[in-house]
Amino acid sequence: QVQFVESGGGSVQAGGSLRLSCALSGRDPSINSIGWYRQAGGEQRDLVAQINFWFGGTNYADSVKDRFTISRDMAKNTVYLQMDALEPEDTAVYYCNKVIRPDNWGQGTQVTVSS
Repeated sequence: QVQFVESGGGSVQAGGSLRLSCALSGRDPSINSIGWYRQAGGEQRDLVAQINFWFGGTNYADSVKDRFTISRDMAKNTVYLQMDALEPEDTAVYYCNKVIRPDNWGQGTQVTVSS
């Protein structure tokens, strides 16, 4: 079973940038798309960006479009999320996981954006 380990979170001021990393332990050819999810306190976990791990196609939620960029390094088995022009509303715990039937959640990485 593939494990997901997130890192790179932190505290920044509005307008700042962060780059999150998601290291995948092992490979599973059945996994096509990996996504970054976020969960703010007391709210549901939402998918904000996804990438087809094999072909590189991407898709974004409207709330992060044109500010966040998802990418992957197949040699390193890692997926990244470059977050620019951060807003206080981006404050959340960020997770990565499969897009289809996500499971085996990692601990996530906290992102805090102050105004």
